[in-house]
Amino acid sequence: MDLLLLFKAAIMGLVEGITEFLPISSTGHLILAGQLLDFWTVEKRDMFAVAVQIGAIAAVIYEYWGKLWGALIGALTGQEQGRRLSLNLIIASIPIVIIGLSFGDVVKAYLFNAITVAIALIVGGFIILWAERRPHQIVTQEVDDLSFKQATLIGLIQCLALIPGTSRSGSTIIGSLFLGVSRKAAAEFSFFLGIPVLMGAGLLDMYKMRHELHNNDMAVLAVGIIVAFISALIVIRALIRYVSKHDFTAFAYYRIVFGLFILATWWTGWVHW
Repeated sequence: MDLLLLFKAAIMGLVEGITEFLPISSTGHLILAGQLLDFWTVEKRDMFAVAVQIGAIAAVIYEYWGKLWGALIGALTGQEQGRRLSLNLIIASIPIVIIGLSFGDVVKAYLFNAITVAIALIVGGFIILWAERRPHQIVTQEVDDLSFKQATLIGLIQCLALIPGTSRSGSTIIGSLFLGVSRKAAAEFSFFLGIPVLMGAGLLDMYKMRHELHNNDMAVLAVGIIVAFISALIVIRALIRYVSKHDFTAFAYYRIVFGLFILATWWTGWVHW
């Protein structure tokens, strides 16, 4: 067993857990971390970046089990709030499933690189600043009260996250703010929306790579997923506390500075991305 590879997998899992639900792009950070760590082969690294998200999503299921189970039971029994939340998650998941299955391999082939990540980080940072400087008119306080129209639009906005560096959570949360959703409800819906999208993407990528994976590789994946679960659980709880008192401006500045740093290191040749 390669202990160094397992250590690198743990670092990658930590990066995933910390960044998945913050509006700073987990995929972008995993691409950069994988290149800096010289982690695995390129093909397995790209697969790992998607599969490790299973750990982060498992943290959402664990943290919100009561609400998610209530939504499922409500949908089956016809209870209004549970039915609405369940339908909203289905509606919002459809666009990215269709586009992801159609263009996912193309995106990986041409956009999974540091320069794309840097540009997307910077552009997304300015969009967050713009969103936070607009006057907010909140029409939806709780995640259970999202309308079908809001869910559909959030689902379409989520498709931007196929571009690495954009951030799935960032696009859905900021998109929700534009639609009059409170920060808490926007964050929670983004958490829930990741369950079908990221769980499905992770399992699909592992299935595609099944002939290339060996027993030792499964241990590497397991380490990354477990570390992602633990770190994501901590971040989920911290983010909900944070958004009750703060906006997302700090994340916007982080994105811009980090994106410019990546471009600067690439331009000067300090780091060969």
